[in-house]
Amino acid sequence: MHASILVIALGAALAATGAARAQAPAGKTLESTIIGADVRQEEATAAEKQNKVLAAIDKTADNLGAVRKATWADRVDIVFLRDAAREEGRGLPSKIEDRVKEHKGEIARLQQEIEANALLFHAIDSRRVLPQDVLAVDFEPAGRVVIYAAARPPQ
Repeated sequence: MHASILVIALGAALAATGAARAQAPAGKTLESTIIGADVRQEEATAAEKQNKVLAAIDKTADNLGAVRKATWADRVDIVFLRDAAREEGRGLPSKIEDRVKEHKGEIARLQQEIEANALLFHAIDSRRVLPQDVLAVDFEPAGRVVIYAAARPPQ
């Protein structure tokens, strides 16, 4: 009796695993689709990356849908704007701060979409970045996603 229950449970587990893998893109398992992206980090000052951050903030409204739909990336780069981290107390350079204020609602929606996206949330969480520290996301060719965060890198 116990053996037949075990066989039934094992069969159900294997069927569920097969169904999950069947939904992933060809050649990728569901697990690699969610967490298989190469996550890299870079440290910079906000002034060094100002033009890229401003351009990415300007594309926030357009990128909301892409963030919502992102299930795969070859690489996720997290750019830590260490001097803009809350712990540092210096804040953002005035140009970036003005642009953040101008796009405040869009950036708040972006942060919510990142929280709801398994791939991007896992990427930032793996580097101890909070969604509210994300300023912008940029989608680049060849499956690369760049996330700009006003945060210090993990030590």
